[in-house]
Amino acid sequence: MIEMKVMGIALDTRTGSPIVVLHDKENRKALPIWIGSAEASAIIRKIENLTVSRPMTHDLIVNMIEKTGYELEKIEINDVEKETYYATMFLRDKDGNITEIDSRPSDAIAVAIRVDAPIFVTANVISNGSVSTDSAKDEEEAQEFKKFVQSIKPSDFEKLMKNNDHHESEQ
Repeated sequence: MIEMKVMGIALDTRTGSPIVVLHDKENRKALPIWIGSAEASAIIRKIENLTVSRPMTHDLIVNMIEKTGYELEKIEINDVEKETYYATMFLRDKDGNITEIDSRPSDAIAVAIRVDAPIFVTANVISNGSVSTDSAKDEEEAQEFKKFVQSIKPSDFEKLMKNNDHHESEQ
């Protein structure tokens, strides 16, 4: 199990789909996971410390976890099958009992970053989905990926966030 942090959100230039990018503490591996625009918007809002007047979905989930006496201990991104990633949220009650909740990685990440819960990724997922960011033999791929991530600007997500905020406020 490897602890990772959110590096940021990128857009797939081919499809326009958002990608959450995780990286390990040593900044040697990056794990891109394609996600939905609502989840990308939720992650961006937290990264940018943007506030909204009413709780959005992931804020609501955090409130529900806390109000029922639990805390999010950690999340694990623990499987990948045919480009679909799987995650588990680990909730701890006041007696120390753990409840595991199946989750999409994007939702688990959006909740975890709101409460500073650690994000762990299994070795299997790392070996199947990560991109090396420091190996000499993978230097060309690493440079291409770094260039892609560095080319992303917050303004790239402005329209995405406005569309999702409007959509969620209507529901």
